[in-house]
Amino acid sequence: MTRIDPSYYLSNQPRSTPSADLGKDEFLKILMAQIQNQDPLNPMDDTEFISQMATFSSLEQMMNMNTSISKLVQNQTVSPVIQYSHLIGKEVSFYKLDEETNKIVQPKEIVNSEVIAISEREGYAVIELVNGQKIYTDEILRINKPSADQ
Repeated sequence: MTRIDPSYYLSNQPRSTPSADLGKDEFLKILMAQIQNQDPLNPMDDTEFISQMATFSSLEQMMNMNTSISKLVQNQTVSPVIQYSHLIGKEVSFYKLDEETNKIVQPKEIVNSEVIAISEREGYAVIELVNGQKIYTDEILRINKPSADQ
């Protein structure tokens, strides 16, 4: 009687964790295994084969589109300087801060000044003003067109 090599037993096969995502390579492997192991007397129907190839093509196009969209999203991250550059030449209103404590002066006093430049510090936009002050964008209370008397 012929003996089966124990290395072919399923219990002796290395176990890998299956991936939840099937890609085009896995789909193509399954399709090729299906073609190789089909019954020669009853081959796969042509329409079924064409349908599976169309599915493969569709999967490949979706994966390419996903890659393209991911690259587009990565390129859309805009630096704070570019994001707030439209403020240059505009007048902004903000609460006056105490220079020592960096807290709002009481009673609250609103200061107006024109934006002359935008810079970046630690990932945040810093607004540079005509009066020499530098403020962060979250300190802005109002944005106006520049005053006519300046």
